[in-house]
Amino acid sequence: MPASAKPSLRFFHSAALRARSNKVLAAVERDEDPTQHAGALSRLVLDLTEAGLSYYFLRPLQQAKVGFVARQTARLGMAGSLRVMSPIIRSILAGTNASQLRVVARHIRHLM
Repeated sequence: MPASAKPSLRFFHSAALRARSNKVLAAVERDEDPTQHAGALSRLVLDLTEAGLSYYFLRPLQQAKVGFVARQTARLGMAGSLRVMSPIIRSILAGTNASQLRVVARHIRHLM
């Protein structure tokens, strides 16, 4: 089944995040030693994850006019999960080789 025929979801994010995504991915894709961009790619993965969680979870809570305390609780939970994920993502990507980083970058590019 072609990718275009498979069920999918998308989310919208800022133009600044899109520009940074393109810059980081291009650096990983083109640099002779993409491992020097592992930190930037880790930050990008986290920022895209945060943008997606906000779009899919926090935004609908606001649109549904869920109470302030519930929205703040959701924000705190999301921030906590990102804090837990951050060192894990950094550690994993820091331990990858050039071809593995390029696969990760290619996957993100495919999602765009």
